[in-house]
Amino acid sequence: MGNVLSGLTPQPVWDIFEEICQHPHPSKKEDKLAAYILNFAEERGLAVKKDALGNFTIKKPATPGMENRKAVCIQGHIDMVCEKNSDVEFDFDNDPIQVYIDGDWVKAKGTTLGADNGIGVAMGMAVLAANDLAHPQFEVLCTLDEETGLTGAMELGTDIMDAEILINLDSEEDGAFTIGCAGGLNTAGTFKYIDDTVPANHATYNLTIKGLKGGHSGIEIHDGRGNSLKFLNRLIWNLANEYNVRLSSINGGNKHNAIPREAFAVVTVPAENDADFNKYIENYNKVVQAEFASKEPNMSVTAEKTEMPARIMTAEFQQRLMNSFYAMPHGVIRMSPDIDGLVQTSTNFAIVETRDDEVYVLTSQRSSVETEIGDIGGMVRCALELGGAAVDASDGYPPWEPNVHSPILIEASNLFEKMWGRKPVIEAIHAGLECGLIAEKYPGMDMLSFGPNLKEVHSPDEMLQISTVGNCWNLLVEILKNIPEKD
Repeated sequence: MGNVLSGLTPQPVWDIFEEICQHPHPSKKEDKLAAYILNFAEERGLAVKKDALGNFTIKKPATPGMENRKAVCIQGHIDMVCEKNSDVEFDFDNDPIQVYIDGDWVKAKGTTLGADNGIGVAMGMAVLAANDLAHPQFEVLCTLDEETGLTGAMELGTDIMDAEILINLDSEEDGAFTIGCAGGLNTAGTFKYIDDTVPANHATYNLTIKGLKGGHSGIEIHDGRGNSLKFLNRLIWNLANEYNVRLSSINGGNKHNAIPREAFAVVTVPAENDADFNKYIENYNKVVQAEFASKEPNMSVTAEKTEMPARIMTAEFQQRLMNSFYAMPHGVIRMSPDIDGLVQTSTNFAIVETRDDEVYVLTSQRSSVETEIGDIGGMVRCALELGGAAVDASDGYPPWEPNVHSPILIEASNLFEKMWGRKPVIEAIHAGLECGLIAEKYPGMDMLSFGPNLKEVHSPDEMLQISTVGNCWNLLVEILKNIPEKD
């Protein structure tokens, strides 16, 4: 166990969270962290139940006097988004997250922190480990592969939970209770790469867009942040029209639910246009920096000479690809007409990869209205198909419909007001939570989501506010003490 966070309060939560950070847990590769958690349960003699996918619950009996209360589940996902700055050497499959304290915040050195959702899992485990907390029959549900498509919740077994109440600890705003969230789907496109001979009288450049904030495509999509892929495509599209620039490869983004922070391309330019090309890059850098001065102050656009590539795209294929990317929607599509400030529908132009014989594109759509998920998915499909791509869409996941009359919401709200003398914020969010999918498998389960302050999730700037972890823990302890009796 590390000792960077050992002086923080509540100490059991922080000790477990730091231990979680020592065990690599990328999406689809959670086995090392799962092994640690299951060993944690075995050491304490706690029962474990697994489903076919590998999701599992750890069960703890009620403390004396609480046997007649409703059973409660604390739920969190054990995978994390793996993002790092391009100049950081880090192996997410094997290296521990390097945590450090910066004032009232815990951060990671050049990578995502994994507090989404490691801190929620740590709180559930702290309840399992505690001998001095009153609680009803209790279980912790650990789900897999949330970040790449909610796979764990989608394939959750229908016989591994006994709880009547579920508390999801995957929300990211202190003092707020989440009672609903968006549903979504992913839409992917594949363009067959059509190659051409590289002209002998061309110079070759690496184009780079970097320094953007990125962030969670549900939480930060409304913030007006830049998308590196859109910036890069705009640049190449104009360079092709002005200076006959040819494209060899384009790459950017690496997570469907993260706004792309960096993008890269290899292009060639006719020798006679070389000087004008470089002037255009300098001017474009100034233009986009001016356009996004308040949102992306660290953005940069650069061009560096490099070796001649082995191939370039045909002019016709390049034009189709660039036109498709230019037409690709990104950002907020519609705000909710009923809930102030809530994004109703959005889409994220997330990933472009140039492969051996294809260019692969991945996008992500979200909405709190199920019919609009399909509508924006259709818009993206058209942008891809008009460029000649073969398109494939995921099955998607449903929204979590808000219930303002939820008994656990009412109880938690009353406790919150007694503890802090103010009412909590009650909200639906545009990000995806697993609650909607779990509700499909366990109809009638009463659900609530809350958590401490997290900022810049899904980016290397991710940070967790120390003081709010204590707030969240204290509220959780009080809720467990006050769970109502069984019907």
